[in-house]
Amino acid sequence: MTNYNWAIAGTGEIAQQFALGFHEEHSTLYAVCSRNQETAKHFATEYDIPHAYGNYDELLYDEQVDIVYVAVPNRFHFDYIKKALEAGKHVLCEKAITLNLAELESLMDLAEAKNLILQEAMTIFNMPLYQQLTAIATSGRLGKLKMIQAPFGSYKEPDPTNRFFNPDLAGGALLDIGTYAVSFATRFMSEAPTVIASQMQPFSTGVDEQSITILQNPAGEMAAVTLSFQAKMPKIGIVAYEKGYITVPEYPRGDKAEIVFTDGSKEVIESGSTGQALNYEIATMIATIEGAQNQSLVWTHQATAIMDQMQQAWAAKKN
Repeated sequence: MTNYNWAIAGTGEIAQQFALGFHEEHSTLYAVCSRNQETAKHFATEYDIPHAYGNYDELLYDEQVDIVYVAVPNRFHFDYIKKALEAGKHVLCEKAITLNLAELESLMDLAEAKNLILQEAMTIFNMPLYQQLTAIATSGRLGKLKMIQAPFGSYKEPDPTNRFFNPDLAGGALLDIGTYAVSFATRFMSEAPTVIASQMQPFSTGVDEQSITILQNPAGEMAAVTLSFQAKMPKIGIVAYEKGYITVPEYPRGDKAEIVFTDGSKEVIESGSTGQALNYEIATMIATIEGAQNQSLVWTHQATAIMDQMQQAWAAKKN
């Protein structure tokens, strides 16, 4: 198998997590770039990365770079992905992969035309636990899916200048924590859902501070997605079927779930490790490049479509 050279675009917290735990048998952490050369050099030294660039174009000119991991603020994802694909690089991009569905579909078309792999770094599409839960659900043991609950609340200091609340950086709960909740819901639904109703409370800067959204698909399956940047909520995903329900604590990087059947019996499912969440994304990326079938971009497309509908519903209510 080929050894792939990875480059990190960005040096923030998630880029640091990615570099710190990076481990994949057929991959090397080859380069990093930042808008500041000294920042890139410091990052490269700290994580033992051989090449540091102070300019994204310079990184893309390096023919030794095979895959770019995009870890810059949401606002810049589209431009960074587009440039990398045009330069012939595969791309793994942090969530939310794009700001809207039109951007995503444009990049999907470009990746296909270039015969390159584009994926979103969404843990829910890569954690081994979800593969096991899907197998149980599709086996029929739990009957038909009826209802999903996907809450995510995280308290952020109400500072209008930070990325969480800054509209110039595509801030707001939806494009940050909301990607997990929507991805959790769509991961289990048997058909793509649509937004039935959505209500948003804005922060002073205009970005979404909190929201409640109801989803439904043609099969009658429903989901409630509840988000907040000003109230902490337990990240416990619930998937309810006719014959029992699944609970997934800390569902964004879940490695353990419990099934409670209608007769009161219980079953615990454990698979994977939360600490290896980002490495599962790396391994999936390599496997897809090598030709393995992968559903994750379909799920990304569905989740992005839902987030698009949510934002459109909010915009309509403003007008």
